[in-house]
Amino acid sequence: MKLLIDAGNTRIKWALVRGGDWLCSGDLPTGQADRLAQDIADHIARQNFGAGLHDIQQIWASNVAGEECARHIRKIGAGKSGQPYFVVARKSQCGVRNAYSNPSQLGSDRWAALIAAWHLVHGECLVVNSGTATTIDALSAQGEFVGGLILPGVELMQRSLVAAADQLKSAPGEYVRFPLNSADALFSGAIQASCGAIERQYNLLGDGGAPVILSGGAARVLQPCLDQKLSAAPPCIIDNLVLQGLSLMAREADC
Repeated sequence: MKLLIDAGNTRIKWALVRGGDWLCSGDLPTGQADRLAQDIADHIARQNFGAGLHDIQQIWASNVAGEECARHIRKIGAGKSGQPYFVVARKSQCGVRNAYSNPSQLGSDRWAALIAAWHLVHGECLVVNSGTATTIDALSAQGEFVGGLILPGVELMQRSLVAAADQLKSAPGEYVRFPLNSADALFSGAIQASCGAIERQYNLLGDGGAPVILSGGAARVLQPCLDQKLSAAPPCIIDNLVLQGLSLMAREADC
């Protein structure tokens, strides 16, 4: 049994897998990383499939949340599973080639998401992961990561403006094409900025038939606001893209 962990800036997602089967999964705020082991143990107990933390043989983690989070992940591996394997982007892995100027500086979450996307599409695509930050990464038809963008996520754009402008107040807004109040203007501005970046990168990709893959907490907010003529098929949402990539890495390592 393997434990997969996607430790992001806002939330930690995890899944227990055996072979190709996902046994159970969960998530919790990154600020509650000290509860990670107990959260996993509680899920295992509720599932009642005759296993426990001591049955975890490997831990594969993508961690962009810092050393404190890594310390709590290592605690889980203090038993039978040994030290966790913290993923670092490579020059090539699982059929994907990394054209970053310094391959290891590509975020582990972006790398895992690209690997998962390649195995879903096996062709050119745009991979959008929208959480605290929104990343927009391009894969070629040959499985090469050709580059991507990092911009503030939808919520972070709004929070940063409210923090910097005295007259703007934080309030729930809705997406409106021509907003008539500040709350809607903030929210719609963040949506339009994100969708505009996605659509510009897609146009630079140059293939109108390439799919757009969305993942992350804001994926369902962005999807209906994107140009539905952006690609041959509407942008699709794939949950837990980073965890899927970690699973593929773990399976390749076992071969």
